[in-house]
Parts: sequence; C-alpha cells; structure tokens
Amino acid sequence: MKFKKFRALLVVMASLVLTACGEVVDEESITAVGSSALQPLVEAAGEQYSAENLGKFINVQGGGSGTGLSQIAAGAVDIGNSDIFAEESDGIDASKLVDHRVAVVGITPIVTPGTGVTNVTLEELQGIFTGEITNWKELGGKDLPITVLNRSSGSGTRATFEKWVLEEGMKSVVSQEQESSGTVRQIVANTPGTISYVAFSYVNDDVETLSINGIEPTNENVNSNDWIIWSYEHMYTNGEPTGLTKDFMDYMLSDEIQDNLIGALGYIPIKNMEVERDAEGNTSPVENPE
Repeated sequence: MKFKKFRALLVVMASLVLTACGEVVDEESITAVGSSALQPLVEAAGEQYSAENLGKFINVQGGGSGTGLSQIAAGAVDIGNSDIFAEESDGIDASKLVDHRVAVVGITPIVTPGTGVTNVTLEELQGIFTGEITNWKELGGKDLPITVLNRSSGSGTRATFEKWVLEEGMKSVVSQEQESSGTVRQIVANTPGTISYVAFSYVNDDVETLSINGIEPTNENVNSNDWIIWSYEHMYTNGEPTGLTKDFMDYMLSDEIQDNLIGALGYIPIKNMEVERDAEGNTSPVENPE
C-alpha cells in the first residue's frame, strides 16, 4: 500500500512540476474491470505505466470475472479481466472479443492456521466442499467444525476451483459467499476452522495452504501441471485494441512486466509453462518451454 501511495505521489508531483513550468499535459484514461485475482497485477502495472507516461491513467476495478466479461462484451469498459475463457461464460459472444493472456495463476485451498491438517486427498477436498465432511477431526486434525467459505457465483476463481476439484454432478455446499479475494483471506485468517480458496498471489502468513494428494501448491507444480488448479489470466478487449488501450496491453506483455513484476507479485509467466490448455480444459505439452 505504501508503494502504491508513493507511485501515485510521484505522478502528482511530476504533473505539478510540468504545470508550473507552463507545459500542458494531455490527460487520458482507460478502465479495466473484473477478476480480483488479476487485479493486483493490473493495478501495479497501471501505476508503473502512469508513472512512466504522465497524463495517462489506468483505472482498475474488481467485481469478478463475470463482471469483467459482461462489461467488455457490452462495450462499457476498455478491458475486461477474467480468470476464465470468454467461451466458458454463458451469454458472452467470445467471437467479438480479443483474448490477451498476460499470466498464469495457481489457485489453492486455504485454511485458518491451527486446524491440524496440511494435506488432503482430492476426494477429501470434494467431501469438504460438498458438505459430506464437516469436522477437521475426520481428516486427522482438531475437533473443530469446518466452515466453508465460497467465492460468489460470478467469480472466475470459483469457476476454476470447482472445475478442477468437483466432479460432474457435484454441487458445492450452500455457504457464505464473498466477492473479494482479499476479504476471503481475511475471514479465513480470523475465523477458526474456515476453508476457502484464493490465487497464489493472495497467500500470506495469515493463512495456511493445503497440499492435495501430497502435491504442494507451488509455481513449479503448476508449470508441470502436477498442480491442476490453475488458470490463465485473461485481459479481453472488444475487438483489436487501439490508442491507450493498445499501448497498455503492449506494456502488460513487455519484458519489463513479464520478467519482473509478474513473478514479484506471485503470478507465473506464461513462457514458464510446460503445458497449455484450451477453453474445454484439454491440456497439451508446450514445445520448447523456456
């Protein structure tokens, strides 16, 4: 947060200096809306871009992948951020949208510290989220009720988690839902016995992650597809981008962002992936991954 305020202060100070010198700076802005998993990366990149390009501003808002896709499809925003392919969202004409994949993000179950459980099988995780397993002692942990916290129905993080954890016909237990990944992390950290899921980029020392079938949620395991709960981070435009939108998309795909900021914020560069996926979830090896 201090970094964000410092960046913003630099932009304001530089603008004031130029104004004082009599130089007029033309201001221009675009808006990106959607995935909260992708939001920290786009916000940080937007602040860097604005600091390097005075008078150019990138407004970033959350709301979930469903919101990002519906807003960009309606032409209401310049960029729609999503954790899922547009083809996976009902009511979206993906043929009119251009997909810019800027990163990969792993998604992991998180629990309140102290449950006594650090590893579950995929079947046990299914049991938790369908309501069949209701106490951590059933998994060798403490005698503590399990509270399931879900993301809202329009969340791409939820869609990805359920796609790769729940089998066809399984339905997640009715539970409290939250739109924000940050809020999810806060509730899990402060409510004993709670479980939810977030992008790797939201994991911190306030929560604990769970391994699945002995496989840890790490970038390396996502790269090889040993950890299967991951998604591309998409930035959709309505047609080919132009003007400031194109400039910012080029910036998102530049070496400055791809080689530095993405890894620093807990995301995974697409070039590191050993596999690739299509909208149906089919996986194929990447030839000569870097």
